[in-house]
Amino acid sequence: MSTTTSKVRPGSNETSTAPARYEDDLYGWVEAQIALLKAGRLTEVDAENIAEELADAGHDQYDKLESALSVLMMHLLKWDHQATHRSRSWVNTVHEQRKRITRVLRKNPSLKSRIPEATEEGYEDARDNAAAETGIAKKLFPKVCPYDWSVITTRVIEFDDLRSPEE
Repeated sequence: MSTTTSKVRPGSNETSTAPARYEDDLYGWVEAQIALLKAGRLTEVDAENIAEELADAGHDQYDKLESALSVLMMHLLKWDHQATHRSRSWVNTVHEQRKRITRVLRKNPSLKSRIPEATEEGYEDARDNAAAETGIAKKLFPKVCPYDWSVITTRVIEFDDLRSPEE
């Protein structure tokens, strides 16, 4: 494995001998690895760190899914446990997080197999955060996620729900 590489700059026949070390300059290292890969110089790439970065990229996508689920479920908990505090802001947050979930899953369809895990982990954070934001004791929120995928993704949450039937 080489941590110092020669970088071939696009549009140039010159090769820079400036080191692009993974540990010191991630951006420079990425640019150097891209240039090496595009040039077919596979024996010179930093395979170990490329593999680590690719794994991190995959984890980042899972984290985006889990985070959006957590924020969404926190708002569902707040909606269900603090009806008098409901707001358009909560509705907007639910809709925004649903869009994020849809986008992450559209761009990363293999994450669909990890929805149960992401939901379970996201709910742990949602429960903690709902307790912190509402002042309601954590033990009063269900310990296990009370929402199935259909509720999480399609339950109608609208500000109009706040109006009484007489209006």
